[in-house]
Amino acid sequence: MTTIVLDIEGTTSSTESVHVGLYAYARPRLGPHIDAHRDDPVVREVLAEIGADDTGAAVRVLHGWMDGDVKATPLKTLQGRIWAEGFAAGELTAHFFPDVPPALRAWHAAGHRLAVFSSGSVASQRPWFAHAADGDLSALVGHWFDTVNAGPKREPAAYERIAGTLGDPAGLLFLSDVPAELDAAAAAGWRTTGVRRPGEPSAAAPFGPHPVIATFEEVRP
Repeated sequence: MTTIVLDIEGTTSSTESVHVGLYAYARPRLGPHIDAHRDDPVVREVLAEIGADDTGAAVRVLHGWMDGDVKATPLKTLQGRIWAEGFAAGELTAHFFPDVPPALRAWHAAGHRLAVFSSGSVASQRPWFAHAADGDLSALVGHWFDTVNAGPKREPAAYERIAGTLGDPAGLLFLSDVPAELDAAAAAGWRTTGVRRPGEPSAAAPFGPHPVIATFEEVRP
């Protein structure tokens, strides 16, 4: 059976739902979260990575990364913690394209394994899938990968690390809307498929040699 590895933003879910919905939720809560959890080892490590002991200085760096859509690990870590709290409090609901939940359930029922590889932290991935409007999808996913436990998504080494967990690269299929990520996965020996969603940032991107689909209904594991 195939192991299908999913990107999130622009692939399973709209970019707007992340950049507008989740980013707007996290932005004003970064400072308060740091102050409320300053003794937490994770928060201390984040501040050390940013190079700022002062909350205000740290927040200015974090906001700058958000404005530039920088995939910085300290930012992703804090966002993930804040989003997890928001989902738990019922203040957030995850968005998925309509074709995604039934496809995930069908693939899982057919015996295919599912995994996620996103630049968003694992701490944010799990509640995202657990709080879909269609119900809890997290139980369908067996493995979660981010830039901390795998590496940058545009580097083949990240996909080699993931294959070390999931098995033979020839049995791994990566779905993403970003051609550079697909190139990296292919260089590591994976099967790849580009996802071209109307209205998404990569809707007109050249996917080169990668097969391209418009909905998950077209995927043939």
